[in-house]
Amino acid sequence: MARANFSAVHALIFDLDGTLIDSKRDLIQSVNAMLQGMGRETLHEDTISGYIGHGAPQLIGQALGNGATEAERERALKFFLAHYEEHKLDSTCAYPGVTEALDELRGFSMAVLTNKPVRVSVRILEGLGLAKYFRAVYGGNSFETKKPDPLGARRILEEFGAAPEEAMLIGDSEVDVQTARNAGTLAVTVNYGFGTHDRAAYPADIYLDRLTELVPLLRRAAG
Repeated sequence: MARANFSAVHALIFDLDGTLIDSKRDLIQSVNAMLQGMGRETLHEDTISGYIGHGAPQLIGQALGNGATEAERERALKFFLAHYEEHKLDSTCAYPGVTEALDELRGFSMAVLTNKPVRVSVRILEGLGLAKYFRAVYGGNSFETKKPDPLGARRILEEFGAAPEEAMLIGDSEVDVQTARNAGTLAVTVNYGFGTHDRAAYPADIYLDRLTELVPLLRRAAG
């Protein structure tokens, strides 16, 4: 793979779950609360973790399994969203180094693009004191399509007046890498997230152990 050129980058698009925030426990507990409420067996946390990243409807659909009716999926989704809204900040927190990195990167135009519903995403960012860093926050219900479709990323680039080569998308899963490739931006992956990622099939341009590693990388590129 060619060495990534970050010198032109001035727009940063971040995934939310598994990238900025560790929301794994609250998501898992809300899924299992939904399953119990539907009279079903709960699932192992590793199983549920593998379903996260494509948005709430797909998460719930996979948790219920192929035998669920459309009415059951709709009822389960409502149950899950209501429970998660109530418990979204029980255990969720920013990953180590995230606040420090965002503070150092204030000179860049920054946005959040997640497949999570936008309203709960904004409330989590506000609750953790992170909302102030972002010019835009978009969720899985903000556009007609979700990641890895590039529509959301392209809308952000348009708002920021940035060309694809002037932006990078930072995430933890292959969905984020696919989104970056589809939008024409650089792809950055954090190593600490919980999203599914076949790195041989969907390699990123760079991998980070902590988000703070992005700061000197961009500063060096800026000269």
